[in-house]
Amino acid sequence: MRIYSQPNPFQRLYCPLPHMPSTISRTVAVIGAGPAGLIAALELRREGHRVSVYEREDKLGGTWLYSPQTETDHGKPGRDPRRFPGHEEVLEYLRDFAKEFGLEEMVRYGREVWDVGMAADDRRWVVKSRRRDGGDGDGDNEVYDAVVVCSSHFSEPRVADVPGVDEWPGKQIHSHNYRVPDPFCDQVVVLIGSAASADDISRDIARVAKEVHVASRSAPINKIGKISGHDNIWLHSMIKSVHRDGTVAFHDGDQTIADVILHCTGYKYFFPFLEKNNAVNVEDNRVGPLYQHVFPPTLAPWLSFVGLPWKVAPFPQFELQTKWIAGVLSGRITLESTEEMTADIEAFYSSLEAAGIPKRYTHRMEDSQYEYDDWLAAKSGSPPVEEWRKEMYLVTGRRRMSMPDTYRDEWEDEDLRSLAYQEFNLLKLSV
Repeated sequence: MRIYSQPNPFQRLYCPLPHMPSTISRTVAVIGAGPAGLIAALELRREGHRVSVYEREDKLGGTWLYSPQTETDHGKPGRDPRRFPGHEEVLEYLRDFAKEFGLEEMVRYGREVWDVGMAADDRRWVVKSRRRDGGDGDGDNEVYDAVVVCSSHFSEPRVADVPGVDEWPGKQIHSHNYRVPDPFCDQVVVLIGSAASADDISRDIARVAKEVHVASRSAPINKIGKISGHDNIWLHSMIKSVHRDGTVAFHDGDQTIADVILHCTGYKYFFPFLEKNNAVNVEDNRVGPLYQHVFPPTLAPWLSFVGLPWKVAPFPQFELQTKWIAGVLSGRITLESTEEMTADIEAFYSSLEAAGIPKRYTHRMEDSQYEYDDWLAAKSGSPPVEEWRKEMYLVTGRRRMSMPDTYRDEWEDEDLRSLAYQEFNLLKLSV
């Protein structure tokens, strides 16, 4: 039974399935009750495992759960049918998903995992958790066969290194803390970044700000200058330096006196509960060594990660990663040997280095995501990602570049929508 009234290009079509035949049932701790954690809980349970989900907040949703201090989306009453809905609609979708499949009974709300380490027998994991406010001291210790990490991807902001910023008198914030444009009224704002958050926030702030300057490492030379269609937004190369008098100087030779620098620079992978574990580390935002972004070879399959890749359509990928993990843990799927996984990782890292790709882009996929997704599908015995879904994602990306102000609301993909609805209707008839 579908839990959405129409096809959603960011989620594969779920239907109730019996437990998969499995060889072994494991006890598994899932850290995080955001989208990745919820999908992991479902797939692990389908495979016959016994699952506990740890969530530090008192509600599910992960990055889609806004705190009470933030503003809400001011959309129309009821559900939001837009292709790019507000965060409230995504959160409501996740709640529906959890309710439909009975996932909340597995979630331990308000439990912050502060340490994950090997048990005395070196074959199982001790997960130490406590109340978020620390009211129960060191809290509880539980032993599990395996741990699946589905959190800490969007909690630690990554800030650009700007020469001279220690003496610069203006204000700095990260997009993680951006809510509404009002505080930037009549100010000169410099945004650092060129991804979706920088595009969205720059246009939002421009409605009230005096000037908005977007600094980007990847700004094409022929695009530098005032952005077409906007009277107060400029695109620049990266910031060269900032100064005590408030000046922000760019590598393209321009400069401005700014009130605010807003870092739209993404996040650091941050796993403080694994700091005692030397088998996995984060170096220049590369989590590794990991086989196919999921398994550390020396600890596989007992420790795994879901959701590290970025610039992807995430929900379908979460599903495929967790199907693979669940099948490996049960013994239904054979995992490569430690030596084979290590060799694969070394070859992958060497290919990145040869191509001049920095470590911080190890988990960036973009156009290669569907080759990876189809590989996961083959490993887990699932069908490959639908062609209409792949094309819809690619078309959206192209339109975002060519029509940044209107790509959310103007579409020319009725053929793809028709294919999606056909598949959706066939699925409804089959359940």
